[in-house]
Amino acid sequence: MSDPATPSEQSERASSGDFRPTASLETLRQRARLLTAVRAHFDAAGYWEVETPILSRDTVVDAWLEPFVTRDKTCADGRGPELFLQTSPEFGMKRLLAAGATAIYQITRAFRQGENGQRHNPEFTIIEWYKVGDSYHDQMAFVEEFVTAMLHLGSELCVKSNCKERAQPPFERITYDRAFEKHTGSSVLNLTGSELVRLAEQLNVQPPATLRADDKDGWLNLLLAERVEPHLGSNHATFLFDYPASQAALATIRDDTPPVAERFELYVDGVELCNGYQELTDPEELQQRMLQQSVIRNGEGLRALPLENRLLDAMRAGLPTCAGVALGFDRLTLLALGKRSLAEVTAFPNDRA
Repeated sequence: MSDPATPSEQSERASSGDFRPTASLETLRQRARLLTAVRAHFDAAGYWEVETPILSRDTVVDAWLEPFVTRDKTCADGRGPELFLQTSPEFGMKRLLAAGATAIYQITRAFRQGENGQRHNPEFTIIEWYKVGDSYHDQMAFVEEFVTAMLHLGSELCVKSNCKERAQPPFERITYDRAFEKHTGSSVLNLTGSELVRLAEQLNVQPPATLRADDKDGWLNLLLAERVEPHLGSNHATFLFDYPASQAALATIRDDTPPVAERFELYVDGVELCNGYQELTDPEELQQRMLQQSVIRNGEGLRALPLENRLLDAMRAGLPTCAGVALGFDRLTLLALGKRSLAEVTAFPNDRA
């Protein structure tokens, strides 16, 4: 079996219109083995596999996630409703929970415009799962078990993989605020926008010209990327949890002082691998958050997205207490097989599709 192409060789092939995959066939066989193991792991844990629409009239309203849009032209005037390629299967899966499902998972394709890079592709494989009755701390424990098993399998499949040493349980767990305090010298949840600007200046972090002084989340994200994330998961897999309430997305907000979002992310070897929530179940709060995100989108000149959807109907009927996780399978494969880029673990990334 030939060795996988180097990044420079991949680029040369892409520019010449090569039909071949960017990943080697051996890597793609290893990827298939991992995918089989994923299903076996969830099946053994009592989850069952579901399928929900990839193309839907509903889509997550998120200020910074841009869906691909098409239109159903089967109507007489050729101007049917807009349809969205899903950025995640979240809405459909929560509708199943509201209908009575209790432990479900899905392996599917997700689509996000503008996501290109070494560890990003506009089309990618996502594993998403939900369990009724679980807390987000329960799901951190499940993620730890699952990721450890997959990385150990990867080390058996590929001798070049050395990531399992960084994923020996127990994983580190550190709150968002404590991580900032540890790596920047300051907790941040109580800081104002102007105080975050001063902290960035003290740390010699240069902001982009477009970052406004009053954009608190923008400064938090900048400082996280520049001064905190490089330390997360570098020596040992790390859960970052209890995010700012302003970054809750569809997670519950706990009424601490200050309030925090019951949300976590896992970092392994510098790679952000998954995102987990104690899921929001209040439909009125969901509608309010969607309106807030819509206002942000309008302010940024982005297209409007629908504010009424079937998830709201499902939550009004009753979404049970649950926790959920979305994990990038391509990134998991990259880590498990000791690769550097998604092009090395996918057959046809965007520039070869």
